[in-house]
Amino acid sequence: MFWKKYQLLILFGVGLAIRIFSLFPSWVEQWYSQGLYPVVSIVQRFLFGWIPFSFGDIVYGSAVIYLIVSLYNFICTLIKRKVNRGYLYGAAKKIVLIALWIYVLFNICWGLNYNRLGIARQLGLEVTPYTTEELTTLVNATIDKLLELDTIGIQHRDALGRKRNLFSAAVGAYDNVRTQWDFLTYKRPSVKPSLYSYLGNYMGYTGYYNPFTGEAQVNTTVPLTQTPFTTCHEIGHQLGFAREMEANFAGFLSARVSDDPAVRYSVYFDLYIYASRNLLIRDSALARSLHQRVPAIARKDLRDLRDFYKKYENPFEPIIRMLYGQYLKANEQPQGILSYDEVVAWVIAYQRKYGSI
Repeated sequence: MFWKKYQLLILFGVGLAIRIFSLFPSWVEQWYSQGLYPVVSIVQRFLFGWIPFSFGDIVYGSAVIYLIVSLYNFICTLIKRKVNRGYLYGAAKKIVLIALWIYVLFNICWGLNYNRLGIARQLGLEVTPYTTEELTTLVNATIDKLLELDTIGIQHRDALGRKRNLFSAAVGAYDNVRTQWDFLTYKRPSVKPSLYSYLGNYMGYTGYYNPFTGEAQVNTTVPLTQTPFTTCHEIGHQLGFAREMEANFAGFLSARVSDDPAVRYSVYFDLYIYASRNLLIRDSALARSLHQRVPAIARKDLRDLRDFYKKYENPFEPIIRMLYGQYLKANEQPQGILSYDEVVAWVIAYQRKYGSI
């Protein structure tokens, strides 16, 4: 009776406490990201990791069905003219309760990681604005890697078409990188193919993390140039790197030391796309000139990737991207959907410190 009577007030108080706590990144880093969250994530993967399919996708699907049914019932109530002040009050209270529950659980399970100090501090990197010269150096470095890997990477690529091989290769990459940085240690792996992969092609996503179940989902229908790096990116989210540029950077650090050349090819292929896109904005002539150095196989992969997404173009994708961009902005990523590209600044900072990529 007490809980039912004061549930709204209690949840509001907890939500407010979470919001205040999130304003202090050093607290979040110490007490949550390196304290509570590792325990929460292990428990999540213990509970749901053994399930052969994505339990989180079932939860998402059920939530969509619930929303549709609720909307239908509301419309029926309107038509029957049974909407009164009491009905609206009850509906509003229910919506607020659900929103508070989602906010509290989201932040406790994972969301507070948006407010942590993060991976740059752990590596001692100074992520600052970079010059066009530094960007050009990075583009050339990624092309050098693609030239080095274009043949052997392709030879090993087909094996990653099997989901088991793909996921084990990504886990193996993290096994390698943890010997250098133990904060990238990945315990109790749980990476699964998305149940909504084909839907993802229309919505424009290659993977996502479920903060409520701790599962990493990968769209396994996209070209194999994308899936290895995407998998490493989603594992980065599982390790508590919530912001997209940080998950991209964790994916970079792991994939670059993979034993599988196809995984290494994937990370440098994606990094070339990010870096060259930024260079194109600054100096289009230089970007096009450097593109001539890209090996023929990689240029074909770029064309294939463009053609793949062109097949799924639809009027809803820009809206979805806009909404997702707003979500990112609301979670400490002011660049919105362009936050993914910010990995370029992180890699350049890494290159400044360590001299190579």
